[in-house]
Order: sequence, then C-alpha cells, then structure tokens
Amino acid sequence: TLHRLSAPSSPSVLHHLPELNFSSCPCPSIQTLNATTLPPPINPPLGLSCFTMTLGGLSNLSALGILAKSYVHFRHRAKAQFLLLVGALLLTDLAGNLIPGAFAHHLHLGRSRRVAARVPDTTEPTGMFCQLFGASLVFFGLCPLLLGSAMAVERCMGITQPLLHSALITVAHMRLAVLLLSSLDLLLAGLPLVDVGSYTAQFPGTWCFLTVHGPLSTADASLALTFSSLGLTALSLSLICNTLSGLALLTSSSSSPLRSLDVEMMAQLTVITMVSCVCWSPFLVSSSGHTVRQSERLVLLGLRMANWNQILDPWVYILLRRAVLRRVFRVLQPDSRSTLTQSSSCTTASRRQGIGLH
Repeated sequence: TLHRLSAPSSPSVLHHLPELNFSSCPCPSIQTLNATTLPPPINPPLGLSCFTMTLGGLSNLSALGILAKSYVHFRHRAKAQFLLLVGALLLTDLAGNLIPGAFAHHLHLGRSRRVAARVPDTTEPTGMFCQLFGASLVFFGLCPLLLGSAMAVERCMGITQPLLHSALITVAHMRLAVLLLSSLDLLLAGLPLVDVGSYTAQFPGTWCFLTVHGPLSTADASLALTFSSLGLTALSLSLICNTLSGLALLTSSSSSPLRSLDVEMMAQLTVITMVSCVCWSPFLVSSSGHTVRQSERLVLLGLRMANWNQILDPWVYILLRRAVLRRVFRVLQPDSRSTLTQSSSCTTASRRQGIGLH
C-alpha cells in the first residue's frame, strides 16, 4: 500500500532534484542519519527471565526441603495423602520453572546476540526446538492445575466423608492418581509431536505454544479448546470442593487435633487455588481459540501471569504452616501467649491430679 501511494509522486520529486544545491546544504549525510537517528534496538528482558527462573527454583527447593522434614517428623496417616500430592505439585512446579525457563533463556540469549550485532531480529524458533518448548509449556502448565484439583477432591473426601476416605483414599491410590493425571497431560502435550495439531512461535518470537492465532485447523482448534477446558474444569472442581470442605469445617464442632490439621491443609489448599485462578484464568480464556491478532500482547501477559503461579505455590505452603501461623499470631497478639501458657499449665496440672487419683 505504501509503495503504491508513493510511486506516482516520485517522478515530480526527481524532476526538481537538479534545481537543489546540495553543496550548500548543511544537512547531514545519509550515512550520518543512519548512524545517529535510528532508535536503538530494544534488548529482550533477559534479566527478568533469569530472575523468575532462579526465584522459582529456589522457592520450590526450599518448600521441598521443608516438606521432607515434615514427612519425616510427622507421619500422620490423615496427612500422608495430602503430603504426597503437595510433593508432586512442588516437583512439577520446580521442573516447570527450570525446563521451559531453559528454553526461554536460550532464545533470549540468541536475541541478545543479534541485538548486540545490530542484526534484524526476524528469526523465530522452529523445528524440534519449538515443538519441545511448546510441549513443555503445555505439560508443566496443565499438570499443576490437575494436581490441585486432585488435592481438593482428596481433602473434600477426608473432611466430609472420613470413613469412606480412610477406606478408599490410600497413599497407593494417590500415587496412581498422580500417574494417571500426568499421563493424560503428557498425552495432550505429545499430540502435536505426532502431527496432531502443531506448536508455533508466539509473539514476540520468544516462546512456542499451541496454535491459537489466525486461521486454525480442526486439530489446532480442538487442542486449544481441550487445553482450556481441562484447565478451567480443574479450577472449577477445586473451587467447588474447597467450598464444600470449608462449609463442613465451619459447621463442625469437633476440637480434636485432626481438625487443626484439616484447617491447616484447607488454608494452604484454598490459597493455592485462589492463586491458580488469578494466574491462569486470563491465559486459559485467551487461548481458547477465540483470539485475533490484537490479543497477542494479552496472551503474552497471560503467560507471564501463569508463570508466577509456579513461583507462588511453594511460598503458600511455606508461609501457611501451623508453626509460622503461631509465630505470626504471637507477634500480632502478644497477650494471648501468656493466656495460652496458663491454659496449657492448668490442663497439665489437671491431668496430673487425675493420674494421682487413679
């Protein structure tokens, strides 16, 4: 369009060029204009990519260390299934930070070299590299959502149907559930590798994902819709189960130690679900196949928000433990510490008197 508009006016401009005195014109040369007036290229956010990958790796490693100590020192049967699912979630988040982060880091380094050499950055990831990058994003993006829904179902059964939970929900069953969910996710991520759908480079050419822009084939549209549907279904199931579990805890009058464990696990699970909804909902909705070219930046923003889910999950587990909450409670209400100490000493004294009577 620009070429057609400028072509008719070119003869008139060239016709008057001999009448101009270029020798007396103080204007800079074309080479000087090219060297001084062109805006410098924008460097890719390499530092941000390194920061998020490092922070996510350290956060998940710290949470896994705390989880290992908790499993060794506190092997309560009612909490074993939940700890297994938390461990699977943290391992998935750790791998989801390192593996796709390594792919993205490689692309950012390549762009940085081209920017430093002032080479036009027109290349995009293609071939097997793009296929593996896209498969890793699909697998490590959907797997935490599926594991979160499994955690919500396990806790809902444990709180609302404790007898059925003790009979059906065992550690072996939880391991099987993790294996089945991972296999389902791996199957979905691997379909484009066997030419069912495709992974393509996404704006701004630093990541690959399922084809969601432009004209879509039936396979591409089906895969994008399946990815979004599974993610939204997992989030919805988690919200429903957490609501039922919370209502059951609020209406319960039990004051046993098991109830305090249930409250701790539900607090962690509720916040994990809320973080997942906030981080993943924009990306799941935008990648459902109903996108246009103007939404590319929104999809990129949704991806960056989803990436923070894997960074925040371990901190939810670290900060919402009973030991941490007790310390926070003591700092906020120091007077309650003496009250708790007096009540515990009175309880101990009454127990001793009871033993002496017997």
